[in-house]
Amino acid sequence: MLLPPPARPHRVAVLAFDGMAPFELGCVVELFGLPRPELDLPWYDLTVCAETLQPLRVVGGFTMTAGHGLDALATADTVIVPGVADVRGPVSAALVRALREAYERGARMVSICSGAFALAAAGLLDGRPATTHWRYATLLQERFPAVRVNPSVLYVDDGDVLTSAGSAAGLDLLIHLVRRDHGPGVANTVARRLVVPPHREGGQAQFIQAAVTPVEDDDAVARAMAWAMDHLATPITVAELASVAHMSERTFIRRFKLRTGTSPLRWVISQRVAASLPLLESTAAPVEEIGAAVGFESPVTFRHHFTRAMRTSPSAYRKAFSP
Repeated sequence: MLLPPPARPHRVAVLAFDGMAPFELGCVVELFGLPRPELDLPWYDLTVCAETLQPLRVVGGFTMTAGHGLDALATADTVIVPGVADVRGPVSAALVRALREAYERGARMVSICSGAFALAAAGLLDGRPATTHWRYATLLQERFPAVRVNPSVLYVDDGDVLTSAGSAAGLDLLIHLVRRDHGPGVANTVARRLVVPPHREGGQAQFIQAAVTPVEDDDAVARAMAWAMDHLATPITVAELASVAHMSERTFIRRFKLRTGTSPLRWVISQRVAASLPLLESTAAPVEEIGAAVGFESPVTFRHHFTRAMRTSPSAYRKAFSP
């Protein structure tokens, strides 16, 4: 009896360019280029390509040479653009053509930070929700008005086209891709190898408007946060949190916001949603039971806050990410 041929590794092509910063490219290489035999499944086949095979200048004072030209995009299953050299300048006709051809062939298109400008120049973001680094969001909208720019989120998954905000948000999106391709268990294993959180939802805010300032009562706030994590399944009030921190409610709210950028109750809600994720992924418990287990007073409240945070329903999340 003939055995079926082994599954072909998923081909990922990432674009290098002259004048790039190395972090975003390094994240792609770390996620998709590093062999992971401990996972016992076909890992990704990564190709680094560029518009030229000449040495490319990299921020930090060194150069690198890509081993492949833009022709590598023609066989890629996923194409990743980690940035552009100039957010105000034109994207070359050759790159636009290569991106469009890859997309029309069925490749999944991904951008990190300013890479959204390349996808937009190729027309791949027209009529779609997309994001980029918050510093560039206004410019992206001005240059490409057909794009539905969301400047507030970490990343946007629009099916076959995905965009992320700057740097670390790109890492969140890359782990999200692993999660989509191989499930939460594999994504969590990879995240542990990287020593990063296994999941930050794309709808999370990119940054906190208020400056983070030192607070002498940080230990007290942290103590209240730790107490809340131990009591998520029970009703939690600001008065209780303030009591644990040995502060007045007014002082606690002010110092909590200085530390976290949000209010105590909003933070508690986000922790409850986060606590529901592994239960949805790994158990068959009804959604109503899971909501109650993490402290939501009713199924309606759970679904409301979950959908607001995750941009999907608990049932749809379970269908997408449970084994």
